[in-house]
Amino acid sequence: MASNANMTHLRRSAILLLALDDESAAMVLRQLPAREVQEVSQEMARLDNVSHEDMHQVMDEFQDEAEQYAALNLNSTEHIRAVLEKALGTERAASLLIDIMDNNGANSGIDALNLMEAATVSEMIREEHPQIIATILVHLERRQAADVLATFEEKLRNDVVLRIATFSGVQPAALQELTEVLGNMLNGQNLRRSKMGGVHTAAEILNLMNSALEEAAIESVRAHNKDLAQSIIDEMFLFDNLIEMDDLGIQRLLKEIDTNSLRFALKGAPEALRDKFLKNMSTRAADLLREEMEGSGPVRMSQVEKEQKAILLVVRKLANDGEIVLGGGDDAYV
Repeated sequence: MASNANMTHLRRSAILLLALDDESAAMVLRQLPAREVQEVSQEMARLDNVSHEDMHQVMDEFQDEAEQYAALNLNSTEHIRAVLEKALGTERAASLLIDIMDNNGANSGIDALNLMEAATVSEMIREEHPQIIATILVHLERRQAADVLATFEEKLRNDVVLRIATFSGVQPAALQELTEVLGNMLNGQNLRRSKMGGVHTAAEILNLMNSALEEAAIESVRAHNKDLAQSIIDEMFLFDNLIEMDDLGIQRLLKEIDTNSLRFALKGAPEALRDKFLKNMSTRAADLLREEMEGSGPVRMSQVEKEQKAILLVVRKLANDGEIVLGGGDDAYV
């Protein structure tokens, strides 16, 4: 009994799954996020000998917990809905309830896609209709979406970017089709309803792609709709836009980024932006950075872009946290 008392939750889960038949265990695993599936599978593989006492104890505890959960969970969603409707009104309550249920049961197939290599995701979805691809990408983490987009041929990539920019949500019929697509790929896990998409999402994804692909996508959208292209550009924050940030913002940013990364990033920056960073550093640090930049040889443009994108990720995090304020955004796209 003592050994069971010291058993981890992960080990208990592994024992319980091994006690189930194959089909039942598979049904349980399909409800878990990809990372948890990996963890519990590894624990199952590590199990050696499990005593009858431990097995019975785990099963008994599971039955007790299941009965308690069932009693607690009875009609809880309807109760929450009734309370929210009284407090917020029917429309706002419905929207909030969807968010609550999404967050509480975040077992979306998208979790699995975010953990995969971008090339693998690309192979899985590239043959789908571009609107389905766009809908999947707006649900992915922005970096993963950008990496997946970069693997597509130009025509498909630009078509998908345009659809992301004009994305306004998932209608029920489209959601059913999308669920079926993901179901075939990811064993039937559901995708939560999205409120994402649109110009802002397209801009966030393009910000994380290399400049050549970014510019090609913008030009493709511009050929379709000049105003839409400009709207995306207005939402984008480029490395050169850092010239508009105040000195306090630059100083805060300098605390979060690596000097070596900044050295590469500033190689491709206007002189005025370089001077802005240097004047906000200590004299010794500025002199050292200036010497390193002058003494280094030619740098690949891909390396410059990579470091600039990395710094922009830090900028957006600081801005989202309210630690810095981004300026401007009215520059023309050239």
